[in-house]
Amino acid sequence: MLTNEFNQLKLPEELLVSLTDLNYQQMTPVQAESLPAILAGRDVIVQARTGSGKTAAFALGLLAKLNVQRFRIQGLVICPTRELAEQVAEEIRKLCRTMHNVKVLTLCGGVPVKAQIISLEHGAHILVGTPGRLLDHLEQQRLDFSELHTLVLDEADRMLEMGFQEPLAALIDATPAERQTLLFSATYPAGIERMAASLLRQPLRITVTDDSGQSATQQRFFALDGVPRDEAAMRLLQHYRPGSCLVFCNTKREAQELADSLKYNQFSVLALHGDLEQKDRDQTLVQFSNQSACVLVATDVAARGLDINGLDLVINLQPAHDTDTHIHRIGRTGRAGEAGLALTLVGPADDYKFRLIEDRLDEKVALQPLPGSELLQNRPLQAPMVTIQIQGGKKHKLRPGDIVGALTKEQQLEVTDIGKIQLQPMWSYVAITRDKAKQALSILNNGKIKGRSFRARAI
Repeated sequence: MLTNEFNQLKLPEELLVSLTDLNYQQMTPVQAESLPAILAGRDVIVQARTGSGKTAAFALGLLAKLNVQRFRIQGLVICPTRELAEQVAEEIRKLCRTMHNVKVLTLCGGVPVKAQIISLEHGAHILVGTPGRLLDHLEQQRLDFSELHTLVLDEADRMLEMGFQEPLAALIDATPAERQTLLFSATYPAGIERMAASLLRQPLRITVTDDSGQSATQQRFFALDGVPRDEAAMRLLQHYRPGSCLVFCNTKREAQELADSLKYNQFSVLALHGDLEQKDRDQTLVQFSNQSACVLVATDVAARGLDINGLDLVINLQPAHDTDTHIHRIGRTGRAGEAGLALTLVGPADDYKFRLIEDRLDEKVALQPLPGSELLQNRPLQAPMVTIQIQGGKKHKLRPGDIVGALTKEQQLEVTDIGKIQLQPMWSYVAITRDKAKQALSILNNGKIKGRSFRARAI
């Protein structure tokens, strides 16, 4: 019988202490089913949706086997996107904070390679990265996998969709044959099945249909009836007025065109798709996560693996190409038992895809009429915050408290005027309530932080 108590597992005491500190009391279904096999050293295939707790499952497996005395690469986690890689690395760092001197290094594209080279020269226990950048370092002979014992492929289906087959094959070929391989995927298409057959040895196959989060998500389907999709999306946004909404589109062009249309109609909106430069992508995610935009319009590939919490609403501009992707989309709202709502627009050309979703739901679904066009006369959704970028970050020894102190000195701003603060190596981002943004900019540009002057601008 499966147990859901972490202390029933054969985990090192340091990890149990860390789990207690983080208030991780009960295992999620994916953790309860996979962790015993992972800790026993078995190869494992896990099919589970985003938000199921899979990262902690493989992170605990990696850390439990780690020999901290050997400053060599012992674990490798390959992810499809930089954002997911950074989230995975952060989760591993949180879990190992009670262990002595564990180094987790992130190797992703979109950031300067020089700092990564220097970090690699000092060694690391666990690498987390994207296929392209990892392969670059491997080809330059900066990576030594001779002592690697665990390979993790996270969101393997997305890596295949994004065309990473060749770099993945090269990376895997460079790892020892006698290794443990853990493959995690939200879906299980034929490509993943072939990959698993070639890479894993007698794997345990685990499929977790965790309905605890999905059951909190209510689905509604709306008939377009000749209404343009961008107008239909605006009507839904005006009717439901979410604090945060993720709108899914099937192509990059559709995503950008919808975002442009919403922006023209004065909605607080951002776009996220593969044509964006990495710095623009980073700023988009910062702004959306700190409530400086109400609506994020994205493609499936761009939104996969993003750690976006507290979404009030998901809108599908059209049904997804397949039902697995649809389930993944609606799983972005109503996570961790919170209430969520997912809306899908259905036109005549969408009938086949809609019927596939209906079959998956195992019930007849009635298409609802769209809210009335009179809603478009109402004030468009506006975000409560504005993001300010400061030209200084971790490399300048800045901390969140330094930024708060500069803004609240002599009661210039209240702490309640300041939202989320995010620090990067060379930049910092601070969210300020919309009505105090100009004042905050003046304070930062005309004052000092830790005795130094930094330029600041609204983005």
